[in-house]
Amino acid sequence: MSDSVARAMWERFEPVHQLVYFSAEVREALDGLGLRGYWMGYFAQRAAPLGPAPASVVAGCFYVFHPDRVARALPDAWALASPQQVIEARERAVDAAMTGLFGADVIASAELAEAADLAWEAAQAADTAGRVLGAANQALPRPAQPHVRLWQALTTLREHRGDGHVAVLVGRRLGPVEALVLKSATGETDAEFQRHIRQWDVGQWRAARAQLRGRGWVDEEGRLTGAGAAAHEAMEADTDAAAAVPWRTLGADGTTRLARLLEPLARRVLDSGIVPAGNPVGLTQSTWGSTG
Repeated sequence: MSDSVARAMWERFEPVHQLVYFSAEVREALDGLGLRGYWMGYFAQRAAPLGPAPASVVAGCFYVFHPDRVARALPDAWALASPQQVIEARERAVDAAMTGLFGADVIASAELAEAADLAWEAAQAADTAGRVLGAANQALPRPAQPHVRLWQALTTLREHRGDGHVAVLVGRRLGPVEALVLKSATGETDAEFQRHIRQWDVGQWRAARAQLRGRGWVDEEGRLTGAGAAAHEAMEADTDAAAAVPWRTLGADGTTRLARLLEPLARRVLDSGIVPAGNPVGLTQSTWGSTG
């Protein structure tokens, strides 16, 4: 099985995972716990599987956020709601969001239950040594409801891939801001949007661009060079290779079947407009590749 299958699978499961960041049901659930504002809710719900982790640990795991942005949310969030309360609220909200978007018939279908079991099998096979967020999510109990189980399995796979990607960036000596500048230079996402939401200042952004220019990866205008494109492609290939174990374990038939089951769910999410076109990941269904 080619490592590229890991990318094709990510492209299918990422939209379903992203419901947790953009659904009104999730925001309402976190607000109901007393968490203040979108970013406190974001950092608390994504970090909750780690336990009451301090801002420094979460900033290190998440990699691309300015530490001050994280520190405005944590540890204050843990004084308002425990990590376990956040996890429970997240599961209830995911249940409501998925039911509302996909409909009761899809949620109750044999196909969704099959997808949940296949995704859970892949997630439990993920190699989590050195992958903190992947390991923390993998250790959570198996949800009883198939659609919530599907979401949690996809989240484990997503964080497993993300941990591997961070390892690739560190190995290539690409710091958080440089990674964002390079991603923006590829055209995958808007530079100012990335700088703003991750909360890096203009001086830090310019310094990172200068670092990439010194490596020959961007030109004077910040546009991607041939060398930069090659470096980016190599890092993406390394990320795919690092994310391949769950799919090799699930096998070609199981992986292909899961991809087919996920495709209409992912398309429904993307077509709904819940996940904005300018989302930080920059994923659209136009980039989907084959899982064969």
